[in-house]
Amino acid sequence: MEKEREGFHLTSLREINILLSFHHPSILDVKEVVVGSSLDSIFMVMEYMEHDLKALMETMKQTFGQSEVKCLMLQLLEGVKYLHDNWVLHRDLKTSNLLLNNQGELKICDFGLARQYGSPLKPYTHLVVTLWYRAPELLLGARQYSTAIDIGKTEFDQLDMIFRTLGTPNERIWPGFSKLPGVKVNFVKHQYNLLRKKFPATSFTGTPVLSDAGFDLLNKLLTYDPEKRITAEDALNHMWFCEVPLPKTKAFMPTFPAQHAQDRRMRRVLKSPDPLQEQRKKEWQQGELGLVVNLISSFVHDMKMHLALLAFQQVAYQPFFFRNEFQLRPV
Repeated sequence: MEKEREGFHLTSLREINILLSFHHPSILDVKEVVVGSSLDSIFMVMEYMEHDLKALMETMKQTFGQSEVKCLMLQLLEGVKYLHDNWVLHRDLKTSNLLLNNQGELKICDFGLARQYGSPLKPYTHLVVTLWYRAPELLLGARQYSTAIDIGKTEFDQLDMIFRTLGTPNERIWPGFSKLPGVKVNFVKHQYNLLRKKFPATSFTGTPVLSDAGFDLLNKLLTYDPEKRITAEDALNHMWFCEVPLPKTKAFMPTFPAQHAQDRRMRRVLKSPDPLQEQRKKEWQQGELGLVVNLISSFVHDMKMHLALLAFQQVAYQPFFFRNEFQLRPV
């Protein structure tokens, strides 16, 4: 757990309190909270999940089919509905906070930014939810918000990207829009909603397709006005989930090797190389070393023989030189 000068970190307390009080198939289950060797070592023991959705989608060779997307969407909406029914805002819903196991079960995790809310609403910070998933009212500085922020999916550049696709909002489609703090900035006026171009009903170029019912649900999820944005409960009952292809059952969802298991195996391989390969390497090194030793030994032996021969020649011829010198010296 994150250390605090005095006691627990507030977000850690919130997360522990919320997760221990919740029991739902689409919410990550905390088994218990344990203390380590010191009081500042606190651990939450959670159920095992093989994947987070973000990392999985980045490594998948083939994207989820529509029936599989529906299965995942239903589980996500059921979890969000359970949170809202229990007066809790998650405030950080994104793919990396959605876990998936090999039984086809999706679960919401990471409740560090979550908090309970009530009626009437109180002012909260708008600096919640990762930027790309922040609802428009949060991007525009709203401090009073409720369950709609967990349904909306998406600073100036970010808002401009949204407006380019969905059109620039106004008082007619979003009452109270002009009173939001961030509206003081003059945004470019985009008159048309171009979302349908990104998700056509039919395509011959490989572009993702979406039926009229699916596009209706997407539009309702991306509605600007939080009061008109579809709730998790209404989304669960949307007709898109009743049309073909029907949602795939969890038991028939595809399975994938756990990424962290692969990482562990890779680390084991790096730490413990193949014994056969190591033996061959050792033999090769010994063979190389033996060859070098033999060459050196042979060289030394040859040098010894050469030096010995030179020494012998000097000793053998020395008397002859002396004799010649003695004989040629005049008397």
